[in-house]
Amino acid sequence: LEFSRRWCVLSDGVLSYYENERAVTPNGEIRASEIVCLAVPLPDTHGFEHTFEVYTEGERLYLFGLESMEQAHEWVKCIAKAFVPPLAEDLLARDFERLGRLPYKAGLSLQRAQEGWFSLSGSELRAVFPEGPCEEPLQLRKLQELSIQGDSENQVLVLVERRRTLYIQGERRLDFMGWLGAIQKAAASMGDTLSEQQLGDSDIPVIVYRCVDYITQCGLTSEGIYRKCGQTSKTQRLLESLRQDARSVHLKEGEQHVDDVSSALKRFLRDLPDGLFTRAQRLAWLEASEIEDEEEKVSRYRELLVQLPPVNRATVKALISHLYCVQCFSDTNQMNVHNLAIVFGPTLFQTDGQDYKAGRVVEDLINHYVVVFSVDEEELRKQREEITAIVKMRVAGTASGTQHAGDFICTVYLEEKKAETEQHVKIPASMTAEELTLEILDRRNVGIREKDYWTCFEVNEREEAERPLHFAEKVLPILHGLGTDSHLVVKKHQAMEAMLLYLASRISDTKHGMMKFREDRSLLGLGLPSGGFHDRYFILNSSCLRLYKEVRSHRPEKEWPVKSLKVYLGVKKKLRPPTCWGFTVVHETEKHEKQQWYLCCDTQMELREWFATFLFVQHDGLVWPSEPSRVSRAVPEVRLGSVSLIPLRGSENEMRRSVAAFSADPLSLLRNV
Repeated sequence: LEFSRRWCVLSDGVLSYYENERAVTPNGEIRASEIVCLAVPLPDTHGFEHTFEVYTEGERLYLFGLESMEQAHEWVKCIAKAFVPPLAEDLLARDFERLGRLPYKAGLSLQRAQEGWFSLSGSELRAVFPEGPCEEPLQLRKLQELSIQGDSENQVLVLVERRRTLYIQGERRLDFMGWLGAIQKAAASMGDTLSEQQLGDSDIPVIVYRCVDYITQCGLTSEGIYRKCGQTSKTQRLLESLRQDARSVHLKEGEQHVDDVSSALKRFLRDLPDGLFTRAQRLAWLEASEIEDEEEKVSRYRELLVQLPPVNRATVKALISHLYCVQCFSDTNQMNVHNLAIVFGPTLFQTDGQDYKAGRVVEDLINHYVVVFSVDEEELRKQREEITAIVKMRVAGTASGTQHAGDFICTVYLEEKKAETEQHVKIPASMTAEELTLEILDRRNVGIREKDYWTCFEVNEREEAERPLHFAEKVLPILHGLGTDSHLVVKKHQAMEAMLLYLASRISDTKHGMMKFREDRSLLGLGLPSGGFHDRYFILNSSCLRLYKEVRSHRPEKEWPVKSLKVYLGVKKKLRPPTCWGFTVVHETEKHEKQQWYLCCDTQMELREWFATFLFVQHDGLVWPSEPSRVSRAVPEVRLGSVSLIPLRGSENEMRRSVAAFSADPLSLLRNV
């Protein structure tokens, strides 16, 4: 890229450039009103030490370069003042990498795009909109979602923070692509230190959360977890992906081995430039481990914990909490507190095993987890329920010796719950709802005609609601979650044809509109329903369901990730629903806490459209199988190696004792260590 030297003048809102300082007629000019973006690349980006870019409405890019950083800064400052209107002057208060105007949609103004002013500084995106108060900056490395929607001609950048969503449109492709690349780069990890990583709401790096969550779900009882090493090449590739953009990495059972994930986490922690406990405090932690009085030592650990940087402190707690859970199943995974300390001491303190005090610190932190980290009863209860729920399912589906792993006998009804319609079916871990449906129909010799949408429903009698299972949904996990007032029934899905016709004819993958809304609340813990149904505006897209107080609201009151929702048709009558076309929505958080609320539509068609859209976005557009299976219903032999659940080792009785002990008193297992 070659530069041509020109004499430039900025005057009366016009940037003119001349052949030389004596020339009278400019070679060209750029009106400030035509400028849409001003960008400041890193030094030497364009082969010139200090440069800035000017983008105009006519899809043109002008590149300017100077030898002096001070001169370049002064030019950028003056040009910015010339084209930024008074309402956005606050954006000029700090240096920026990119500044300009872009069409956007936010809140509930999704029918019409407006023009807003944006500045990118580090990992913060600041915005000023023509209406409303000044926006809080978006912390790009804390985004819940960063995605691109639409086709190549009409791209939309979607930024989702915890309580707001911003849609930036690519009306002018040239500057939009510049914004897109800059925002994606700013949202990625910026370096190797903890504070430079993509962070979650609790200031825990996403890379740590991803690995810990996967091990909890898929490797908590894996023998030698964290002691065994994964394959070097796979570990390295996984770690590189996580470091580049952990937010977009979704670890899945069967695709990653638990030892590869555990090795990636250990490598990440060991390679931190400043270490998890920081160079400044590392020695103090090691010295604290030598305090003989146990109470005094714990008190010293608590003091040191407070002195850690916020991200380090949050990460230490998350990691020790996880290791506390791991050792609770040491009779199965063979990793007690001491064994975990041997592995993680040198890793966290980067001592290469040369200082025994490193292991002692980790051992103390696990043993005194509740006191050091001020874990209250409620937090401990939630943690216990989370782990117990995961492992109970694995225990129920696992047997020792050569028995089939995961087979479970359950009662399924045909069309309605009556004694003469019940069928007792063996459910292997691999069975889907479609396979179960065809099994029941085959047993009763029920023929399937065209447009017969036979489906397996989960019916909750207490809630007076039912949920049609997706055809690819695994049945076994549903059975383990069924209450005494719930059952499975196979019957025709009467609304499926209408829903498929709606999905085939609609234009957008999103849906929005007014519905009656009510939360499931209790008064004074008596279980009495409180409150009533209120009008609320909802937006459902491929990532989440958002609730707004009214159409004009800018920020959602609530939002839920759509794939974690279970939607049941029906609302219990004692809540006095305003219409008969309602559904019950259940949200289970990552900590297995359940939230429930009720929605009512004005017409049956609206209800079907909303429900169809839920199915569509939750299952990536595949609502009904294009070619339903008609193969023999013979159930294949399912052995331990093919079960897509957590692999458990040890005898069944040992595993049951582990779960029972942990459920009854999670601290009791520590007292014997």
